[in-house]
Amino acid sequence: MARFRLARIAAQAGDAGRSTLNLMIPKGTEMRYALLAVLVLGTPCSAADPMEKPNIVFILADDLGREDCGFMGGQDIKTPQIDKLAAAGARLDAFYVQPVCSPTRAALMTGRYPMRHGLQVGVVRPYAQYGLPLEERTLPQALKEAGYTTAIVGKWHLGHFAPEYLPTRRGFDHQYGHYNGQIDYFTHIRDGGFDWHKDDQACRDEGYSTHLIAKDAVKFVNDNAGKKPFFLYVPFNAVHAPHQAPENYAKQYPQLKGERLKYAGMLAAMDEAVGQIVDAVEKAGVRKNTLFVFSSDNGGPQPGVVTDNGKYREGKGTLYEGGIRVASCATWEGQIKPGSTITEPMHMVDWYPTLLKLSGSKVEQKLPVDGLDIWPTLTAGKPSPHDSILLNTTPNTGAVRASDWKLVIKTGVDDPDGGATKKNNTESIELFNLKDDPFEKTNLAEKNPEKVKELRAALAGFAKQAVPPKSKPKSKGFVTPKVWGEKD
Repeated sequence: MARFRLARIAAQAGDAGRSTLNLMIPKGTEMRYALLAVLVLGTPCSAADPMEKPNIVFILADDLGREDCGFMGGQDIKTPQIDKLAAAGARLDAFYVQPVCSPTRAALMTGRYPMRHGLQVGVVRPYAQYGLPLEERTLPQALKEAGYTTAIVGKWHLGHFAPEYLPTRRGFDHQYGHYNGQIDYFTHIRDGGFDWHKDDQACRDEGYSTHLIAKDAVKFVNDNAGKKPFFLYVPFNAVHAPHQAPENYAKQYPQLKGERLKYAGMLAAMDEAVGQIVDAVEKAGVRKNTLFVFSSDNGGPQPGVVTDNGKYREGKGTLYEGGIRVASCATWEGQIKPGSTITEPMHMVDWYPTLLKLSGSKVEQKLPVDGLDIWPTLTAGKPSPHDSILLNTTPNTGAVRASDWKLVIKTGVDDPDGGATKKNNTESIELFNLKDDPFEKTNLAEKNPEKVKELRAALAGFAKQAVPPKSKPKSKGFVTPKVWGEKD
């Protein structure tokens, strides 16, 4: 009977348990069997076992320049904590997001391109009477179905005009932070309205927002690690304008001036915060079963003045590489190769199905998902699962990448606030081979009409599925509430 019980225990413990059992049983007695059972039961399975649901810590920076972190080649701003995290896993060299903030967050939350939500143009303004559509199944909702505890600590930016659009109604067990972008880092005010909340109620915690976000994220880890798998989403408002940082951070960079100096201080504070969150996971004893993802929500604005996108063309708000190909890394001990670089193209929508698969949550759903499982690409060197990646489609612009080729089309300029668009007299068509020309200096459209035709067809296929943008001008009678998300 003792041998039967031990065999069952060892089978549950895995190959290592069976090997130990085979070595020890021939020499054992009933007492030794019992002792071995205690040892096997007390020895956990490998924390990196892919069958075990991982904790997920998803950190999103705001308006970070592609090459402002050391792990992406940055030189003049030190980011030791983010660099350390990246070195423990893979640097994602061709990771794509949307040109601006809210669309990228919508892509992560749903695994669907923002043109399906009507959020493909601009951001959700404080006065907006819309948000991420309620029929969307969100990432935290799906993870809760798989038994996860979920939290958002930082910036939401996907609608707050009605209670059902708030984070705790969209799948998050815990919320801490702000609803809008561009809040004051110290007063937590945006356009005269207070914007700091805990569990979707006004919260009067005082302090620098980056510090407060780090503190609450650490508390969440301490309170939840080891109980149930957790999903901790940390969308910092750093390093978005207004450029504000406590003086001691900016003092580290006497060689920098103006807004770049303030920006450097903000990044230093965020880097410190990332380190605190990672340390909390480590001290809680769950590092080996935690997947970390770090990314920016779009390319850096004002490249060369405030941010650094390296040699990549232009920045935030554009469909060129500087606007959508961002600093990103993924780390999971024992699963993702340390110190590796992945050059296969991936998109923010891909994290949704990938995380659902890792969590054991149901991937099938009513609304079709655009993202694809990138786990084999991250862990086994497989090619990108995409034939083509939609970079965006709006009434006046569009871009798509297929293999090494990228097409950018412009017929005008979209007004992000829902005003009149400006039409060009002629259509602009640009084709780039990103393998040979990653910085988009040479337009190959005229020399490759067949490739243009092929990519135009792919882009048109996406555009036909797009819904009209939701952007609308501020109504004349709009009055800023005393607290955003509340009715005065």
